[in-house]
Amino acid sequence: MAQTHDDEPDEVIDPRRHDDAPVTPPLRVGLRRRGIYLLPNLFTTGVLFCGFFAIVQAMQGRFEIGCIAIFVAMVLDGMDGRVARWTNTQSEFGAQYDSIADMVAFGAAPALIAYTWVLKDFGTAGWIGAFIYCAGAGIRLARFNANIAVVDKRYFQGLPSPSGAAVMAGYIWVLVDFFGIAPRDYAWLAPVTWAVAVFAGVTMVSNVPFWSFKEVNWKKRVPLWVILALVIGISIVASSPSLVLFGVFMAYGFSGYVMWAMGHRTRPILPDDDSDG
Repeated sequence: MAQTHDDEPDEVIDPRRHDDAPVTPPLRVGLRRRGIYLLPNLFTTGVLFCGFFAIVQAMQGRFEIGCIAIFVAMVLDGMDGRVARWTNTQSEFGAQYDSIADMVAFGAAPALIAYTWVLKDFGTAGWIGAFIYCAGAGIRLARFNANIAVVDKRYFQGLPSPSGAAVMAGYIWVLVDFFGIAPRDYAWLAPVTWAVAVFAGVTMVSNVPFWSFKEVNWKKRVPLWVILALVIGISIVASSPSLVLFGVFMAYGFSGYVMWAMGHRTRPILPDDDSDG
């Protein structure tokens, strides 16, 4: 006869015991609820928001605001990892979330801004150039995650994706803000923009070494003149942000090729893909 809801289960008797005392069935242990660390992921969410905001602004023709949003994303991206290390809140979720946010802010957003600004008038070559940049950023991020434990900490293997985004966005920002150039004013604008996009995309996936600045000891005491130099540097950037920032990151983009010509090399490490897919 089937057991009803009112029936009590039979008592479990342990044959190894000398008395007839019932054995209490083991309690079912529930799954532990796990959460995420709030503070570092707030900065990562800010990176994702800036990338999405930049795309929206480009769709509305506000290219200058979109480019500025990408530079804000760079600042937030530089802070989330440091905040996680300072507060000991590193996690695998944070690392994966950071990569996704970086792909939007430093891969898709600059490519779409460039395409919406002028590359759409360059025909098929235009969207191909934008895709080369976007794919380069994605491959660069994936390779960085795969090789994070094996590469030389002194150098980046290829141009970092935030710097690549700064080259792409800074180029558009300086032309719109400093020079006041409109996309339809000059016939050379589309092919030059295409060349900048391809240069940034290819450089990100290259084996060209770029100084990582990770050997700088930020806790070390410095002379007083260093503070004065920083003040002067900030003043120079504030005088013309678009021109100075584009010049700085474009120079950094070429610095890797100078180091490569001087004999510096990074090992072309790429782990084997053991997946069946």
